[in-house]
Amino acid sequence: MIRVLLVHESCLLRSALAALIRAEPDIDVAASGWRDARCRARSLQPHVCVVDTDCAGSGAASRKGEVPKILGAASGEHGACELLVLASAGRPGPLRRAHEAQALGYINKNAPPQRLLDGIRHVANKERFVDDSLGYGFLQAAEIPLTQRELGVLSLAADGASIAEIARTLHLSNGTIRNYLAAITRKTGARNRVDAIRISHAEGWV
Repeated sequence: MIRVLLVHESCLLRSALAALIRAEPDIDVAASGWRDARCRARSLQPHVCVVDTDCAGSGAASRKGEVPKILGAASGEHGACELLVLASAGRPGPLRRAHEAQALGYINKNAPPQRLLDGIRHVANKERFVDDSLGYGFLQAAEIPLTQRELGVLSLAADGASIAEIARTLHLSNGTIRNYLAAITRKTGARNRVDAIRISHAEGWV
């Protein structure tokens, strides 16, 4: 039996996806929001963790750091828990972050439901599974001029966080955050922070 933990912040979509997966005789699934994910991972010890890269919403950057912690809590006697992400082809930023989190599987959210089930089975067997339709998104992700930390700062800024709030979330000084924002503005060719956020949204980085 393949044990799956589905992490999604939307209760409605989380329930619908869990019902789809639960109908399979060889897969056992538990669903959780971000707040309870680590606890659920520790108790379930899943083989696969399925995460929607676009579902984090407010505080997205701080939650991105939760994925390794969830995977760590999920790993047990069966070995390491593998990561399968639900992604959008037009959003290379989340694809890059998923790759940096060492995701083994990538499913296009516009793919037929069967692709998700196939992906779960492949990833549970430690086999890479990538939707062909995400290929161009990966090429775009490779061309993003910002580092992972800069993308995290930009994501929080795009959520409306102030410099002080970003600094507290990332455990950095206000001056360091100002330096990151200056670098982001320069690398994106933006006029200011607001323009950098506009560009990042247009390019699908955050």
